[in-house]
Amino acid sequence: MTLKYIYHSCFIAEDDNAILVFDYWKDTPDELLGRTLLRTQKQIYFIVSHFHEDHYNESILKWRNTNGKDPIYLISYDTVKRRHIDKKQPAAILHPGEHYEDNFVKLQAYRSTDVGISILVTLNDGTTLFHTGDLNNWYFPEDDGEHLKITADEMEGMYLSIIKNIYTDIKKIDHVMFPVDPRLGKEAVRGPIKWLSKIDKKHF
Repeated sequence: MTLKYIYHSCFIAEDDNAILVFDYWKDTPDELLGRTLLRTQKQIYFIVSHFHEDHYNESILKWRNTNGKDPIYLISYDTVKRRHIDKKQPAAILHPGEHYEDNFVKLQAYRSTDVGISILVTLNDGTTLFHTGDLNNWYFPEDDGEHLKITADEMEGMYLSIIKNIYTDIKKIDHVMFPVDPRLGKEAVRGPIKWLSKIDKKHF
């Protein structure tokens, strides 16, 4: 299995059977994602954690591959609603607590501390990947109300509760894709540190 970073929160994971595209917004300058998808004979999955414009690009719904296999869309409930996506197009419209499974992937949706979902994927060979979307400990210690509608301590409590739920289901994850946001200043690593103290991983 290979995992490549594209841009912002977008990653592509590829194994022998499938290519998974997480939260596509923009491609690399050399169009790595586009070139990868055009040449593949594998099943393509587009996975969307939430509706924010830097995590979703409507062009994914128009993708047509030369191998004749239509992409499979696994999209969060809020994206379908806010981006007015035809409910017949996604293979699954995901809420926290729901799952999707086919011959190549298993997907479990969890809560987020922002909007939408965070996502655990298990591949056929047992490899596990977690894309957090905008799940983070958005800890703005001196927040002026611009970023949070709850206190920083309430945010941390919600974040730790979600991590506990994930840990109940899985104790170790192979690959974790997690946002580290410079807007948090010295608290930018607070979320990652809390995660790493609770859930084991191979790569973060």
